[in-house]
Amino acid sequence: MKYRDLIEQMTLEEKASLMSGKDFWQTQEIERLGISSIFLADGPHGIRKQAAAADHLGLNPSLPATCFPTAATVANSWNVELGEKIGHYLGKEAVAQRLNVLLGPGINMKRDPLCGRNFEYFSEDPYLAGKMAAGYIRGIQAHGVSACVKHFAANNQEERRMSIDTIVDERTLREIYLTAFEIAINEGKPLTVMSSYNRLNGAYTNENLHLMQDILRKEWGFDGVVVTDWGGSNDRVAGLIAGNELEMPTTAGETNAEIVQAVKSGKLDEDVLDQCVDRLLHLIFTTEQAFSSEHKPIIDAQEHHAAAQRAAEESIVLLKNEGGILPLNPASKLAIIGDFAMQPRYQGAGSSIVNPTMLDNTLQSLEKFGLNSIGYEPGFERYGKKSRSKIDKACALAKQADVVLLFIGLDEATEAEGLDRQNMRLPENQIALLEALYQVNPNIVAVLSCGAAIEMPWIHQVKGLLHGYLSGQAGAAAILRVLTGEINPSGKLAETYPLHYNDTPAASHFPGKEVSVEYREALFIGYRYYDTANVNVLYPFGYGLSYTTFDYSNLTIDESGAMFTITNSGARDGMEIAQLYVGCASTSIFRAKKELKGFSKIFLRAGESKTLHIPFDDKTFRYFNVKSNRWEVEDADYQIMIGASSADIRLQGMLHVAGSDAPLPYEQAMLPSYYSGNASKVSQSEFEQLLGRPVPNAKWDRTQPLGYNDTIAQCQYAKGWVARFAFHAITFSHWFLHKIGKRSTANLIMMSVYHMPFRGIARMTGGIMNMPMLDGMLMMVNGSFFKGLRHLLKERKKLKQTAKSK
Repeated sequence: MKYRDLIEQMTLEEKASLMSGKDFWQTQEIERLGISSIFLADGPHGIRKQAAAADHLGLNPSLPATCFPTAATVANSWNVELGEKIGHYLGKEAVAQRLNVLLGPGINMKRDPLCGRNFEYFSEDPYLAGKMAAGYIRGIQAHGVSACVKHFAANNQEERRMSIDTIVDERTLREIYLTAFEIAINEGKPLTVMSSYNRLNGAYTNENLHLMQDILRKEWGFDGVVVTDWGGSNDRVAGLIAGNELEMPTTAGETNAEIVQAVKSGKLDEDVLDQCVDRLLHLIFTTEQAFSSEHKPIIDAQEHHAAAQRAAEESIVLLKNEGGILPLNPASKLAIIGDFAMQPRYQGAGSSIVNPTMLDNTLQSLEKFGLNSIGYEPGFERYGKKSRSKIDKACALAKQADVVLLFIGLDEATEAEGLDRQNMRLPENQIALLEALYQVNPNIVAVLSCGAAIEMPWIHQVKGLLHGYLSGQAGAAAILRVLTGEINPSGKLAETYPLHYNDTPAASHFPGKEVSVEYREALFIGYRYYDTANVNVLYPFGYGLSYTTFDYSNLTIDESGAMFTITNSGARDGMEIAQLYVGCASTSIFRAKKELKGFSKIFLRAGESKTLHIPFDDKTFRYFNVKSNRWEVEDADYQIMIGASSADIRLQGMLHVAGSDAPLPYEQAMLPSYYSGNASKVSQSEFEQLLGRPVPNAKWDRTQPLGYNDTIAQCQYAKGWVARFAFHAITFSHWFLHKIGKRSTANLIMMSVYHMPFRGIARMTGGIMNMPMLDGMLMMVNGSFFKGLRHLLKERKKLKQTAKSK
């Protein structure tokens, strides 16, 4: 241990006190030993440091900070160096705001397009997500503060996220859901990891010894601090044994007392506690060095705004350009239509909301780009309400224009932390507007703003489609630079756009509604499924257009990697993203048809050629063998593919790779869906063959009393009348607020009440309600109203007396 001498000076109570927060965002200090508290705050794409009135839902404003494009946006750049540059700016602002730990980046996989937090995650591919995250981490930590990679692990739905049990086989867990974390931790070396809310194969992630000890600590060698997601602690002592040092936010000393009692009773070895304290002290002392007066950075808001714009410019994706309608002709008369042109949709909702230092919008930026706008009409109500008059006014303007610039997308209430989307469609009022505009002027260029994949049955009604994703505070200017041709678009999709939601592999098992969610599709998420099962898609993974063209040639392959030439065969300078995919010719072990194993982004002037070398690494040919319980390489021929997207393979060759002589992990006849790749509708029996065990009952047991990990939603069948009444009141309030257009408030009910487990009431209220008081509430819920009320009031009185005596 690094700080053994200091730890030996602490009392047991002091050691325990360091293991949870002092308040919502800060850790505990021990003044007599010179141990300071540290500050943690959200910040995947910008600092969200709340000076007062702290919350975890993005309700109260934070100090102004640069709002960079979200991770879902920057992933489209496929530029690890760009991610590292963004990290540098984030780290610099973190130091300026005296922030020790920046809670990001988020690298969970995009298992399903409807996950409400997809805007905050990079990709459906773990290799791309891990590489981008490592860049962010290196940039942030270059300034002496800590990045915190999250949410570890298999947290891929927002509904019931604090109690859902993710059921996934070991190979899929390793290859899909942990590989991004492995890359980020090994290459980025974050000082902090955040455990996720959910259970994983029966155990809460922060108590899961296999995840936290076998994999994170022993296999990957992580020696930093693990912090719970806010309110994510279930059994505090079990979490500590698993190596989850820090619980956030404060529980006002309640769990500290549990730790002390566990040590005294022998349930918890004090040496385990000491090791956790030692790792936390290293985080505290390491990050505190960043705040020395001689290193305090001066933030140039304009410089950081310009950096956010450059990041957006490189991440915007051109999806359609029929007839070369883009870049825009400066002489064209433009009708600007769409609410997002006036009020940009530039970031997600929830804990990652940033209070931007400045904010561009399209209407204010038009003049400096020399565009000939003949007027603006909003065209639609932002939150979905239908308005015929708005459509009529927009159509009247469109009739007078050469080109319609239509700004559409998803609103802030649709994509939000704590909630999953209900469908993959644009709001009906926006589709109605588009259809009406198409009748009067077919020259439509749509600018799309949303953080995840959507269905586009209307795609034939636009000639141009530019996807800005959620492009941050400078996104409007970046989009205009691409529309006018000042910037040649170079972004490519980091996720697949299916034709219909029902085409997606997890559609029949997303989200888990009650006890568990089963990942029956296994390895076959995103392009791995579509390519292997031969399912047509709208836009494939890795797809994106340019204003120039690129030719690929001269592929050579050896044991070190693939070498080839790219030529800019068009008339404009531009950047191209070359992608290396690998497919195994053997059929002994089921695999995806191809998997991303490398990529490179290169700038080429018109007519220029360059030779690229994409190296193989330790992840190029490996698979996880469930019989040997380790990574293996199959002795086989491998197809090496170089593509402009997963569906546009330009060059290919074969390479034989010697194997590690491992036993075959599967009986092919028992897993027909997985060996065919048609894994969207796998039977329970076949999934159990893959798991090697029965799946747990996915339904709530409605005969048992409700407990700590049951949710408020389960009050619908509670024995106590007061609980059933509360449930109906909550559901009515949600319906009513949604009906009258108060969607954000309605969403808040679902996020912070409906899907909250009872223990969350104690864990998230900072000591206002403790677990003994919660016992009284559960008595009331389970039918003993007066007994429970007396117990709750008695424990509340005790809590007040204890607080007064301190």
